[in-house]
Amino acid sequence: MALSSITKKLIMSISGLFLIVFLLLHTTINFFAVIDAIKGTWGAPAGEGWYAGGCWFMATPVIDIMVPILALGFIVHIVYAGILSYGNYKARGEVRYAVANKTKAESWASKNMLVLGVIVLGFVAFHMSHFWAEMQYVEWFKGEHVAPESVYALMELTFGNIWMVIIYIIWFAALWFHLTHGFWSAFQTIGWSNKVWENRLMWAGKALATLLCVCLTITAIVGYLVANDVIPGGVL
Repeated sequence: MALSSITKKLIMSISGLFLIVFLLLHTTINFFAVIDAIKGTWGAPAGEGWYAGGCWFMATPVIDIMVPILALGFIVHIVYAGILSYGNYKARGEVRYAVANKTKAESWASKNMLVLGVIVLGFVAFHMSHFWAEMQYVEWFKGEHVAPESVYALMELTFGNIWMVIIYIIWFAALWFHLTHGFWSAFQTIGWSNKVWENRLMWAGKALATLLCVCLTITAIVGYLVANDVIPGGVL
């Protein structure tokens, strides 16, 4: 039996909120590298280096179980976003991403959520080729343990080039726009938004998106500074 449009939106909203929770965890662990640069523990083993400890946690069985669930969440979110966007495009022509509130729908982010999502997805794959493929993939499929200092070296290799930092910052900007609309829209779809809470959720979404993207940007910049010996702590 075909799912209704409301059910599809509900599935996409719940999967989106789930992905935001994981993004919070991921951003926090990445920001541990900044703390290491400040404390002088960059390159230290797990137990001393915050980032190494965070990466060790990401390799635990709990996260191993969560990764397939996360992948499923991505797939569900992407599939239903595509289905809804296509349905809205056919039904409304130029209005690509319909929401209940016409005023909010006029924002740039709301009208370009699919495009922003595609950009974010592309960079997720790009990011995974730098980190996940070199860390969890190696441990899962090759049985090779990634040494703690290697995670710092990987950070330096990735962000040692200024153009790589710029590319990542562009990604963070697209992510910001996607989150600012997606956060409050998800709560609206679930039914947890009303005239009182709508503006609060919109501002909460902007605050959350800003916090995440600022932390990610600082992490990338610190990785560049360490890799180029602007600040001490490099392991390469």
